[in-house]
This record gives sequence, structure tokens and C-alpha cells, in this order.
Amino acid sequence: MNKFNTLKSLHDNYLVAVVRGKSKKQALDYIEQIIEGGILNIEVTFTTPQAEIVIQELKENYKDKEVVIGAGTVLDDVTARMAIMNGASYIVSPHFDVKIAEMCNLYNTPYLPGCGSVTEITQALKAGVDVVKLFPGDLLGAKYIKNVHGPLPQVEMMPSGGVSIDNMHEWYQQGAFAVGIGSALTKNANDNINQVKINTQQFVQKLKDVRG
Repeated sequence: MNKFNTLKSLHDNYLVAVVRGKSKKQALDYIEQIIEGGILNIEVTFTTPQAEIVIQELKENYKDKEVVIGAGTVLDDVTARMAIMNGASYIVSPHFDVKIAEMCNLYNTPYLPGCGSVTEITQALKAGVDVVKLFPGDLLGAKYIKNVHGPLPQVEMMPSGGVSIDNMHEWYQQGAFAVGIGSALTKNANDNINQVKINTQQFVQKLKDVRG
């Protein structure tokens, strides 16, 4: 999947599941439920043990599906390359790093760096970034997108952190490129893994309602 198609899928499917597993098995179990629930954009964080193996297995298991597998919490260019070599279609980090941007550009892979200021956003744009991750989203708020689009109408932004069922419409209305959803998907799943699918379905339905 080339860079354009990856970005199109992230935007069209809109919801990005940010998965932090305590083990490889837990991550895979969560992701299976999330995909069954209807979210097709998956971000496997590198706080998950054996994250690169999780990515590799997902790429194999869902190679015939419209599932987009990316890597999150990528802190350096070495990890970015590892993720790409194991099948990651996009790279996400909590910060902006020019070396990660260069590595992703080398492999024609979208890089979504975490940015919290206009200065960081402009630095990312200069490095060839197509979409920035607004992080932490709960502190910046949905109106931040409108404020940034004043001087920088060309920048695409995806909030991560703080996106909920109750405020998803705000992010959508302000023009978010996509939204990252984390712990809300795995809430109350310790005793019942199927709760992940239920949580996911609620977000998918909310998106349908928001889109009308």
C-alpha cells in the first residue's frame, strides 16, 4: 500500500485504534475484537512487548482485508525502520523527530508526529509530514484545529488522547483528518474480551451518526 492509499484509508475510515497491550497475545486479542467491531485503522504502540512481531502477524492475518496497520510510540529512526521492515504502513510518534521523518520519507511511509504548537507543526511540514498528530488532544481541544487553520489552512491534523464518544463530533466538525482512540476501546475488558468489540461498535456507530 503506497503512501497516498495509506493516508486515504486513514481519512476515509477515520477512526484509528491506538492499541497498548501488556503482552503480544493481549494486543492481538484486542485488535481482533477491534477489527470485528469495525475499526480498520490499527496503531500498534511500541510500548507493547514484541510490537514488531504483532505488526508482522497482523499484516499476514489481514493481508486480504482493508485493514491498515501502523506503528505508534516510535521514538527514534531505528525503531521506525524496524516497524516498516515488519510491515507498518504508517509511523506515529508522541513528538516530532526529523530523523524519523527522513527515514519515513526514504521508505515512502506516512509519518504522523505528535505536535502541540504551531512551531512544531511548521517544523514537521518542512520535513515533509502530511498529517500531524495533535498530542495531547485533551489539553489542546477541538478548537485548536480551527485556530491553527487560520495561519496554516493547508495542515491536516489528527488528535490523539482525549477523543471520546461525547466529543467526537466536535473534532469532526472542526476538520480533524482522523481521530486516534486508545483506552476507551479496551475499557472494562479485563473480565470480558468481547467488551472491546462492543466499545468499538459504539464508536463506529457514533461516527455514522456524526457523518449523517
